[in-house]
Parts: sequence; structure tokens; C-alpha cells
Amino acid sequence: MNLIRNMRVFVRVAEAGSFTAGAEQSDVTTAQASRFISDLEAHLRTRLFNRTTRRIALTDAGNRYLHRCREILALVDSSEAEAGEARTSPAGVLRIHAPLSFGQIYVMPALTRYLEKYPLVRAEVTLSQRIPDLLDEGFDVSLQVATAHLPDSALVSARICTMPTVLCASPKYIECRGAPRSVPELHQHTCLQLVTPHFPADRWKFEGRDGVAEIELLPGKLRVNSAEALAAALVEGFGIGPLPMLSALSSLQDGLLVRVLPEYEMQGTTVYATYLSREYLDAKIKTRIAFLRDFVAAALSARYAQYSCGDDDAGVWVRTDREGLNGMT
Repeated sequence: MNLIRNMRVFVRVAEAGSFTAGAEQSDVTTAQASRFISDLEAHLRTRLFNRTTRRIALTDAGNRYLHRCREILALVDSSEAEAGEARTSPAGVLRIHAPLSFGQIYVMPALTRYLEKYPLVRAEVTLSQRIPDLLDEGFDVSLQVATAHLPDSALVSARICTMPTVLCASPKYIECRGAPRSVPELHQHTCLQLVTPHFPADRWKFEGRDGVAEIELLPGKLRVNSAEALAAALVEGFGIGPLPMLSALSSLQDGLLVRVLPEYEMQGTTVYATYLSREYLDAKIKTRIAFLRDFVAAALSARYAQYSCGDDDAGVWVRTDREGLNGMT
């Protein structure tokens, strides 16, 4: 038995005072309306209407049940409306996970602007290097960094941006030790190693106009798992090391770091937003991903316009796209 449907028919029949009129308002036949209410009475084991050949009248139990049905159906209607609005109007709690560096530099500034634009949304943010289980830990969106494509999984992903990794050192280091002129010359320098799940610490691979070059590193004096920590060591003049462009850019602009072997780029990284399902996607998730992608594109374009190296067009250093949102419904 469809209890909610039968309750709706009961309310319309009771308010109209007629099975025929109540059936018309419910878009069912009179016979169907009579059967639905009989099913209700059998379910409740209570007579709701007293019937004669000419008229019907609510029983005392029917009057009490009518009052409760109106309350219940109003709650059902408001709940359905609220759930439906989740696809069109961002509201509620948005739980976000992001890697530490990307989260501090881009996610948090973008989020404050997003929350200003959508005042009905509240956010809970977790910044960490580990990859969470979205379902078990209750995250709506997790931002993940990969060198190419994400591993196969049941998650849906949307690309936020792609950018290269560049080799950097401080002007102080270059003045003291000189700048390497080729990839093999790096063996003569203090190479600081970045250890992350998406970056090979012991082997550096370079791409340039002359093709691909690789170098296998000996155990170094310093290995760190944070690009920001590595950048701090590089600024102090401790050696040469690889930095994702998003972590290197501000120090490059300020002159605290310079690019080493600027004719080469190292392995690029891509930032993805992952979420559980694209079916009936909550508006706060869809708008948040789109907002972050646009924010990152604008922020990086503005910064790259102020800083470029060699003959490269600064605009090619970062790539953002909207293809990941095309299938978001």
C-alpha cells in the first residue's frame, strides 16, 4: 500500500466532502479513491468515514486522522522541496579535504569568497597529505594531486588545473656554487629531494626543447615531504630542488629563488576534485568545484602574467579546463 498517496486522497475527499470531487482533485477514478480509503481503514483498523448513498461524513477518528495527515503531508512536501533545492540552491555543510600546500595557497582564499557568495553554505575543511575515504569519513569533495591520471576507482573526478614542476635555487646558492649548465652537472651540486606520493624523489626527469633527460640522485643531505618546507630550505641557500610551480611562484616573483636549468621543466602535476557520484549532484558540490577552478585559473593567470622565464609564454605554465564539469548534473 502506498500510504502517502492514500493519505493525500483521504485529505482531498474529506475536504471536498465527496469521493467524486476528491477523486478528481487527486487525478484518480472514484472507484480508486474509494479503494484507497478502504485500504487506509483496513490498515488502521478504524472507520474514517460514515457513508450513506447520498453523503459521507468523517467519524471522530477520521477527524483526528485528518488533522494528523495534514501535518504529515505538509512535512513531506517541505522535506521534498528542501531535498530538491539541494540540486539548485547551494546550502548546508560542505566537507572538503585538500592537500596541505594547495589547500593553504588556493583552497582557503577561494573558499572564503565562495562562502560570501553562498551564505547558506557552511564549510568544514581538512588539510592533509593523506588521501581520505570519502564515504567512510564523510567528505563531499577531496582534492587530490597526481602526475597524470588518478588511479581507477569508483569516484568521479574533475580536473582543477595542471602545472609543471621547476628546479629552483636561491641567488645566494648560485653566487656561491654557480649554476649547472646541463642535467648531468647536477651531480656536482647539493640536490634537495621532495618526497611525495606523486613525485619520484630519487630520479628526476626533465623535458626540454632537446627532448627528455634523466638523472638518478645519490642519497641527499635533505629529504622533505612538503613543497613549502623544501622552498624554505632553498630560500636559505641550502641547495637545488624541485618545486611545483604553485609553491615556487611567489618566491620566484620576489627574487628569493631563481629557476635552475630554465630550459627544462620537470614532471607536471594535476589537481583533481573527486566526489562520490555525479547523479543528482548536490548544488554546493558542483558550484564549489566550478568556483575553485575559476579562482585558480584567475589567480595563476594573474601571477604568471607578472613572471615568466626564457621565451616561454607564461600562460602555458598552468592549464585549467571545464571538461570535468560537463557531465556534472
